[in-house]
Amino acid sequence: MGSASIGYQFGISARFYGNFNLSSDITVSSLPCKLDVSIKSLFSTPSSTHKEYSNRARVCSLPNTDGYCDEKFETPILDSIETPLQLKNLSVKELKLLADEIRTELHSVLWKKTQKSMNPSFAAIELTLALHYVFRAPVDNILWDAVEQTYAHKVLTRRWSAIPSRQNSGISGVTSRLESEYDSFGTGHGCNSISAGLGLAVARDMKGKRDRVVAVIDNVTITAGQAYEAMSNAGYLDSNMIVILNDSRHSLHPNMEEGSKASISALSSIMSKIQSSKVFRKFRELAKAMTKRIGKGMYEWAAKVDEYARGMVGPTGSTLFEELGLYYIGPVDGHNIEDLVCVLREVSSLDSMGPVLVHVITEGNRDAETVKNIMVKDRRTYSDCFVEALVMEAEKDRDIVVVHAGMEMDPSLLTFQERFPDRFFNVGMAEQHAVTFSAGLSSGGLKPFCIIPSAFLQRAYDQVVHDVDRQRKAVRFVITSAGLVGSDGPVQCGAFDIAFMSSLPNMIAMAPADEDELVNMVATAAYVTDRPVCFRFPRGSIVNMNYLVPTGLPIEIGRGRVLVEGQDVALLGYGAMVQNCLHAHSLLSKLGLNVTVADARFCKPLDIKLVRDLCQNHKFLITVEEGCVGGFGSHVAQFIALDGQLDGNIKWRPIVLPDGYIEEASPREQLALAGLTGHHIAASALSLLGRTREALLLMS
Repeated sequence: MGSASIGYQFGISARFYGNFNLSSDITVSSLPCKLDVSIKSLFSTPSSTHKEYSNRARVCSLPNTDGYCDEKFETPILDSIETPLQLKNLSVKELKLLADEIRTELHSVLWKKTQKSMNPSFAAIELTLALHYVFRAPVDNILWDAVEQTYAHKVLTRRWSAIPSRQNSGISGVTSRLESEYDSFGTGHGCNSISAGLGLAVARDMKGKRDRVVAVIDNVTITAGQAYEAMSNAGYLDSNMIVILNDSRHSLHPNMEEGSKASISALSSIMSKIQSSKVFRKFRELAKAMTKRIGKGMYEWAAKVDEYARGMVGPTGSTLFEELGLYYIGPVDGHNIEDLVCVLREVSSLDSMGPVLVHVITEGNRDAETVKNIMVKDRRTYSDCFVEALVMEAEKDRDIVVVHAGMEMDPSLLTFQERFPDRFFNVGMAEQHAVTFSAGLSSGGLKPFCIIPSAFLQRAYDQVVHDVDRQRKAVRFVITSAGLVGSDGPVQCGAFDIAFMSSLPNMIAMAPADEDELVNMVATAAYVTDRPVCFRFPRGSIVNMNYLVPTGLPIEIGRGRVLVEGQDVALLGYGAMVQNCLHAHSLLSKLGLNVTVADARFCKPLDIKLVRDLCQNHKFLITVEEGCVGGFGSHVAQFIALDGQLDGNIKWRPIVLPDGYIEEASPREQLALAGLTGHHIAASALSLLGRTREALLLMS
């Protein structure tokens, strides 16, 4: 027998000698959760039954799930499932076969579509089956924290046929109450499941109901501060709820893979069953009551002994959850359906148990080959050009450092990380910390580039205001995934950053129209040392696919530019929308109209000379931005109103994102829905000129 010692990102560790016992040939409904085991069963070899399932057809077993074949498999058990309640009629053998069928189905419709690793989704399949087997959704509330974990849940709740059409009115990529009654709460950017679950639990108690609340969070989203705030409050309120930490052993931090990880052995499996058993819990509560009667000193002494003993039995770090007020159970093998059902059934059967955390270990690592495959692209993106430009600046300036926050890191950033490992800080889902950490780096004389996706920057706005802008700290905010984001829909849509960043008194807010401007804005941000600066860029391909990144040249702060001289109508674009203005110019030229196209570059400080000239030399001014109301167009309106331009002949029209959330679709379709395409801009110009019929023909 060999030994296995595995690292885990929270410092939890264990060593296992022997093989896992995964044998099972009984129905789950008959499981008594027996605790008596022989020494032989602790170190038994895998059964032939398990080998039969693991070698079934050509479906790959964990963790090598990226090597699926293209062959189409039949899914007879999955086809027979109309509601999750039908899982209760299946045997363990059938549940394992169902898990394989779900893996095959998810791979066939998602891997081929996204070309991304499906390991996080595959890792949660057995857990999802166990949850729906033990609990009675939708009466019992099951909340999910990470989008990647929800696909098996959607398969079981009869939405799997729509998964291939996530776009074009297909199912959402996240859970949504509007989509299904089985979705108790919508998934957002992560770390909201415990807070929302606690709210549901308290509401249940106040209304005198008895439904169960289960919040599933993974080891990436649990790094966010809100999760710990929620667990602390749950411990204080002592409401009955179950938190499941789905530890897929995947982290945003590569160096954490080198640490120790929790391991699953037959002994830890037995201890988890003991911890979750009704007898053990009642004995523990009785002991607590007796020591309280003896006196406070005895109670505190007994509590310390209990904590120490449980720390000895459980993995290192498990007492953290106990300190927060959650009863810790685990680790549990997340791919052993029998163990999962046994533990969850015991936990669900206890009344007045308070909050419980069940630590589930699943296999969901992304290996180097997977990352390499993800990085293989047939197109160059704005992110690629940004990183290349930043590397060039960092080679010239040793004070430049990078702080990254968000759910996952763009693969292009690996270039900077590998080139300057000591100057790269990936803090994971800790956006508030990232902002204030960057402010501290700036105070220490460094030049931090704080890279956060637009939608995730919303979390840290208080820190942006008080720790950066109010103190005039020279933090350079790089706002990625700005604007519409295609298949990620409204969850990661960057609609609001123009408005909330440009409203800050000391902030410089700019946006590049193309890759040349992006490179120059990286140089501009590095040049600014007396106040904060931000610039945004979208997902997607750059304008010139054969672009070679040159040395960036700083842009004069607050200076825009005219790209095309025309008459009557001026199109003033901000950021990537400048390209759509140029497209509109091309369309109008074919109709005999020569309009002006200008690139604002800066939202704040606004180029007032440029705006004034456009107003005085044209009849109509159209501002175009891929952001919400209250952004760039509002700054232009404020100026031209106070400057008296609206008292003259100029007529102004803004084109912005609509006041609503645009669901998943292709980027092209989303732009059309938002009215931001070149055709929409050209049609707006024609309408202003009274050429309504031509505008309608252009849109048709």
